[in-house]
Amino acid sequence: MSSSPTDVNVNNSLVARPIPGMFTRLWTDSLQHWVGQYSHPMTWTGLGLFALLILFSWLGPVLYTASPLTIHANHLLVAPCWQYPFGTDDLGRNMLARMMDGGKATLEVGLLGSVIAMFLGILYGMSAAMSPRWLDKVLMRLLDALLALPGIVLMIFFAAIVPLNTTSLILVLGCLSWPGLARIVRNEALAYKERDYVLAARQFGASSFYVARTHLMRSMLPILIVNATFMVADLILALSGLSFLGLGIQPPHASWGGLLNDGLQLVIVGPWWLIVFPGVAIFLAIVAMNVLGQGLLARLEGR
Repeated sequence: MSSSPTDVNVNNSLVARPIPGMFTRLWTDSLQHWVGQYSHPMTWTGLGLFALLILFSWLGPVLYTASPLTIHANHLLVAPCWQYPFGTDDLGRNMLARMMDGGKATLEVGLLGSVIAMFLGILYGMSAAMSPRWLDKVLMRLLDALLALPGIVLMIFFAAIVPLNTTSLILVLGCLSWPGLARIVRNEALAYKERDYVLAARQFGASSFYVARTHLMRSMLPILIVNATFMVADLILALSGLSFLGLGIQPPHASWGGLLNDGLQLVIVGPWWLIVFPGVAIFLAIVAMNVLGQGLLARLEGR
């Protein structure tokens, strides 16, 4: 028996507008599938190492209550000992407390800056993929122009003209790090747009926003998570580079890159702990996120 026009309209509206809770269930199912399907020993190694750095930076100050700003004039450049496990700097400040304080700022910039970069990259890339062909070309030419500009030079330029604090550095690094991701999102979305289930949804009247949100984003979730891990590592490294140039978080507050820069200025005196501890922390943070990303990528490629 043929369906009446009324039946067709009802069916179309049901396809175009999902029932309440469907979007949440789709994302929950995707995450559960991802955890089971894409877990890898490297994934858990990187995730565990990064979790330890987070606990060190956020939980550490709760357990170890020494102030990172207190000056101990009688304990200048004290080597690591029981009283000062990471030693003291040239002003007598507790290096363990400063490492915790600097870790919090460094990881905040890496994580929150990546959230901004991922949001902008996904928004721009998805907009280009879902746009008419002529608008897609215009958006991609603009993206090519942005990618042609040296990212580190732009970061140095903006870091030199804005107040140097955690919030401003999160915004600067996040807003300058999305173009590469936007190209990846756009290319992936164009490929998924031709899948049968996407074409069927469009035939039943689903809007571009609904298709992008429900079908494309769900399909691209694993590759987006992989890129997010690499983004965090890139931003931690970028902040460390800016701090080394004196354009990072300013004293008296600390970052791992800033502590490393301070230690290098005193290296001739011989306080190795001022260089080793922040250098190792930066190294471990970058390695953790890269190992996590490589583990996810290995599962995606079936290795």
